Amino acid sequence: MERTMTVRDLCELHTHLLDSDIHILENLSTNLSLIANLNKANVFIDCPVREGKHAIVVAEACGHSVNSVYDHPVVGKFAYEAFEPAVFYVLRTGKDMFVNRALTQEGAMVQQSVVPIKGECNRVIAVLIMEKLIDEEPETSNQFDRQDQQNSLVPEFIEESIFLINNQNRLVYTNPSAINLVSEICMTECVLGESIFEYFPDFADVLASKEDILMKEMNIGKKIFQIKKFHLGNKNSNETFIIIRDLTELRDKERELISKSVAIREIHHRVKNNLQTVASLLRLQMRIGAPEEIKPHLLVSLNRVLSISSVYEIILASSEVDHVDLLELIRKIGDMIVHTENHARQSLSIEYSGGEFHSIDSDIGISVALVVNELIHNCVKHAFKEGMEGKITVCLQKDDPELEIQVKDDGIGYSPAMKPSLGLDIIRMTVENDLDGEFSIHRIKEGTLASVRFPYKR
Repeated sequence: MERTMTVRDLCELHTHLLDSDIHILENLSTNLSLIANLNKANVFIDCPVREGKHAIVVAEACGHSVNSVYDHPVVGKFAYEAFEPAVFYVLRTGKDMFVNRALTQEGAMVQQSVVPIKGECNRVIAVLIMEKLIDEEPETSNQFDRQDQQNSLVPEFIEESIFLINNQNRLVYTNPSAINLVSEICMTECVLGESIFEYFPDFADVLASKEDILMKEMNIGKKIFQIKKFHLGNKNSNETFIIIRDLTELRDKERELISKSVAIREIHHRVKNNLQTVASLLRLQMRIGAPEEIKPHLLVSLNRVLSISSVYEIILASSEVDHVDLLELIRKIGDMIVHTENHARQSLSIEYSGGEFHSIDSDIGISVALVVNELIHNCVKHAFKEGMEGKITVCLQKDDPELEIQVKDDGIGYSPAMKPSLGLDIIRMTVENDLDGEFSIHRIKEGTLASVRFPYKR
């Protein structure tokens, strides 16, 4: 005898829920019968599946004094957004939805109310659903009947192709989009009463499926279609709806985007390799033949090249081709400079804050990399005398619509009387011309504070 799947079994098999989340659902499932009896309704717990496209029923109960909405148990069945939009709205937003119309896994129209189930940190982990047959609510049913009369022409104007077939797989109804689809693909006229297999022989597997609701993508000729099937297997009818949506253009655009993404990643990879080659040449020059007084200048140039290279390294290590994690970029540059330019006669540390900023455009990232490189380099070179211990702090602050990067040290302090440097010129020109921002630097009680503000684009 096959073992019945428990709430935990289904959650562990199909979802990403934590053990603590599953424990919450297990406790709630023990009270479902009580909730169902109190409301004279069917009650369910649905969880989002790993892929995020559907939900799965992990527990159910029906009130003793009412007829069940379903002819068969639905635990372990999938729910689709196209037929139960309220369920997925609540999963995404965490907001309650009451008295909505939905289509069940068995094709029955029901009155549905949905509330979120939340786990740790107020995160939505599942939904609690209550369903009642519409014909059990006379007033509501009459209201829906009036709406049906008013909306009877809606299928005539929607883009999807709609076919209604009887239990012999013969066409009972087609909307204009369906007629045009048959004409385009089969080069023939669509005739009511004809078998749907005359036009779509590949639908045999779809209609043979025991699932009352099914979604599938199929290639028909040179086109790609999304096929939705739902069976109206109730006491009043034994018919099936087939809804077809042309996905060809969408899939072509997706392939085009993928091709462009691959090309962009290849360009990024080649730029990174070229920068690494330049860096290797600079290192070689420092090791062989460069006078000692020139080596510090070569090291500064090397770090500038590596700072730009860091942008491409982070992009290539992530799934995005045109954005870079700002804090990761700053951390990579800061650690590199403190490690390579920190003299043995100094003891410096560097800290970072502002992890709520995720990513910026990669073009902006290159400019930010140059600026941060110069700011931290100036701290290491000018802020601390020989034998000093010191700390450099880099802080990100978002003040919509701008982003501010602050670099602070507890060294000897900045003096406006200091002679101009190439590093400060690079910072000012990059901030003003490339970032369209503002740069300031001034002495504070303990050390120096440099600030860069620029419009934040994401």
